Amino acid sequence: MGRKLYVGNFPYSATESALSDKFAACGTVESCKLITDRDRGQSKGFGFIEMATDFEAHAAIDKLNGTDYDGRPMKVNEARPQEKRSGGGGGRGGYGGGNRWQTIFTNSNDAPASCAGGSGHLHVNMHAL
Repeated sequence: MGRKLYVGNFPYSATESALSDKFAACGTVESCKLITDRDRGQSKGFGFIEMATDFEAHAAIDKLNGTDYDGRPMKVNEARPQEKRSGGGGGRGGYGGGNRWQTIFTNSNDAPASCAGGSGHLHVNMHAL
């Protein structure tokens, strides 16, 4: 069994220090991380605790899984490795550039717009790349 635990269904008002204190009753808490919404900064109601030993992690599961935390039954179990995510959004990679439209400015004489001469009428052609 691993030492890293998944902890879920706790109140959004919970803090890392309060959660660590609950688990400290079962042994040494090496780390505590609440997962938060990146836009709002609010807790998502789950996180991860790492205990010092496998024995302490097992004791925390036995003692705290299903216990009440401010009216919510806390879920505690062994954390699974994070699965690789596929797809889901962007894929342009990196920053900058990436304009998929090419704009060609010409005057009516098909000379570049910056050249002198021509009728003075500007034509804009946009082509998807």
